[in-house]
Amino acid sequence: MNDPSLRRQGDAPLKATRPSKVLLKVLGLALRHPLEMWSTVALSVAGAAASLLVPKLIGRMVDQTHQLLVLGAAHGEEVRRGLLISAGLVVLVITGRGLLAMAASYIGERLTQAVALGLRLRYFAQLQRLPFAFHDETHSGDLITRGMLDLEGMRGFIQVILQNALPLVLLVAIAGGLMVRADPMLAAVSLAFVPVAAWVLARNGGALRRTWFDVQEQTSRLSLVMEENLQGVRVVRAFAAEDFELAKFDRAAAEILKLQFRRITLRFTGLTWMTLFFNLSLGGLLWLGGRKVMAHQMTVGQLAEFVAYLTALQGPIRQISMIFNQAARCSSSGQRVFEILDRQPEIADAPDARPLDPAGWTLRFENVSFRYKPNGPDVLSDIDFEVRPGKTLGLVGAPGSGKSTIAALIPRFYDPSAGQITIGGTDIRRATLESLRGHVGLVQQEAFLFDASIRHNLAYADPWAEDDKIVDAASIAQLHEHIDGLPEGYDTRVGERGVSLSGGQRQRASIARGILPGPGIIIFDDSTAAIDAVTEQRVREGLAAQTRDKATIIIAHRLGSLLHADEILVLDGGRIVERGDHAQLLAQGGFYARLYDLQSSQARLDKPAAPERLVTA
Repeated sequence: MNDPSLRRQGDAPLKATRPSKVLLKVLGLALRHPLEMWSTVALSVAGAAASLLVPKLIGRMVDQTHQLLVLGAAHGEEVRRGLLISAGLVVLVITGRGLLAMAASYIGERLTQAVALGLRLRYFAQLQRLPFAFHDETHSGDLITRGMLDLEGMRGFIQVILQNALPLVLLVAIAGGLMVRADPMLAAVSLAFVPVAAWVLARNGGALRRTWFDVQEQTSRLSLVMEENLQGVRVVRAFAAEDFELAKFDRAAAEILKLQFRRITLRFTGLTWMTLFFNLSLGGLLWLGGRKVMAHQMTVGQLAEFVAYLTALQGPIRQISMIFNQAARCSSSGQRVFEILDRQPEIADAPDARPLDPAGWTLRFENVSFRYKPNGPDVLSDIDFEVRPGKTLGLVGAPGSGKSTIAALIPRFYDPSAGQITIGGTDIRRATLESLRGHVGLVQQEAFLFDASIRHNLAYADPWAEDDKIVDAASIAQLHEHIDGLPEGYDTRVGERGVSLSGGQRQRASIARGILPGPGIIIFDDSTAAIDAVTEQRVREGLAAQTRDKATIIIAHRLGSLLHADEILVLDGGRIVERGDHAQLLAQGGFYARLYDLQSSQARLDKPAAPERLVTA
């Protein structure tokens, strides 16, 4: 099964991976730590081997005790000494087995935690490489669930296999062989439950795996509900929608509970049948073995040895249910995780990619078209423009006209469907992503800030920036005075998503962050929408010197922000319908001129009247 949220419209469906292949891939992760893996296996097998000595010693002790009773205390000194030695050996073997099991558990835990760490790092790195198209259609709650709960399911399977599966095989094979060698008939009765247990587990295995997959999918949905509620908690409170949100969460949680009950039922149904047939086998052994002892065909000690072997197998046989449960969880968890890890990023460095040569810095769009989905409509069509260093390009248009899409294509968050984008004459698809995004600064309308200090947020693109450089960037963005007035200054934490700052302050922080590393091309995507007109004018004046030698693109709804632009493009339906500077566009009398007149009229209406003077007698 595959999560449809990971597939874009038009993509070929991902092939379902066989559970056995997933399990082998997971076990292959342990091979990267050979010393710990083989140490865990060796210690576990040694502990299982020690367990096989206990039934022999117990049978020997029973016969020695019976012999001592027959001979009496006066004639059984040597037998008593042998009984004490056997008892000491039992204590020694059981203690040794416990120490081996403890060492195997310790090393196995270290191994699986190391594997989990490597997987987490690999998973997180893959999320950084996957393009925006993937993140646009995959909910972050689902990705977090895969990176936390699913990885833990894979880790638990490795530990169970290394510590339980091989010792179980060893115990059943050797103990069964010894029992068959001693008495084939009693061995057949004793081990009659094994094929029944295998049949029950095989019958439940597929259903258990599907149930685990459903549990994990529903857990992802529950994470989605909780994440959206926490992110939108102010909206929830504003509309008094707590009861609605609680009911939505309750439905998602109840579905998980139902699935968990189904999983528990499957597991314990199999365990119950296994325990029933084990007890039937034990009862048959005692009945048939008792008759053989009464017929003097075997000793009491030999019967006790058979019972001890069967008892020694009880625990490991019961663990088969746990192994199958872990395998079912791992196969579904592994498939969900490998579905991310094995995905090839659509946006990646070409084999011959080279660092971008900043010479010239001229940005060109040459007949660029773009669609978000392979079979979807064109969002941009035949876009053609040029921005040279020291020049400013303005983009205007109704919402959905393609302005932000142009901004996203320049740092190659997406690739154009047709045409090419060049910087300094180099197709950006032939440049390394690291150099391209280091040369292009994008200040977005949504000013996301990390829950860290203001200093950390402003210097995010240049962590080693000197304090003077950070202060200069904040001053240009008209934010320094506010920061300087805070009790902790630039070390003040902004809270989750910058909640301690106003919308305008977050946008100004985003502007400072975008200009601090000094990119050659800088894009302002409606980045002053939450800033008042007076402050915006001050920000523009501060940016004028900073962007004098940069290729600058400004996307704005307020046309007053574009009066100084060397060229303005008016977009409609993904096409350029008007172009020119401010004066030329006004002269054309088209969309731009009508919008400018409308905004100018509104500005005059919104302008406050001069206060009346107080006249006194």
